[in-house]
Amino acid sequence: MSTYRIIVVVGSIRRESLNRKLADALIRLAPADFAFHHLRIDDLPLYNQDDEEQPTEAMQRVRREIAEADGLMIVTPEYNRSISGVLKNALDVGSRPYGHNAWEGKPAGIIGLSSGACGTAMAQQHLRNILAVLDVPTMAQPEAFIGYYDGLFDEEGDIGPKSRDFLQGWMNRFAAWVKLHAKPRTA
Repeated sequence: MSTYRIIVVVGSIRRESLNRKLADALIRLAPADFAFHHLRIDDLPLYNQDDEEQPTEAMQRVRREIAEADGLMIVTPEYNRSISGVLKNALDVGSRPYGHNAWEGKPAGIIGLSSGACGTAMAQQHLRNILAVLDVPTMAQPEAFIGYYDGLFDEEGDIGPKSRDFLQGWMNRFAAWVKLHAKPRTA
């Protein structure tokens, strides 16, 4: 059976992050031939070009895990109408040094959850601009700007009935996008 290794990048490092909860619920909607791994980004030093010659173990680990992935699921909150600093830092670390962009060619899906009425629309638009320059083929539709409401998650942490069909549809399109752009691994 072929498997697709997907790196999950959550743009929030808060313990009770709703975006991490969304990522975990989406993973449970994925096809059986998809394996997910959360990329740890909270231990990365701030990107500094001076560190490229001697990257920290955390920087090396992040680059290695990205390089080994078949695709990316990026789940981002919106901070001040943009992405979080920790997510931008991870994107910078993974794209350097020049000529060694670990993100390049990895098919991605973007989704996000916010308490605001616009969901994460501005953050996702900024993220699309960054991913374009990193040469990451990013799924365009369906866009998913999720506004938090009571009942979004059920008691087990799964997607509640009101949003389940939409988010299952998003996951189905994401899986198809990855399969279109990535080479499967043999388990």
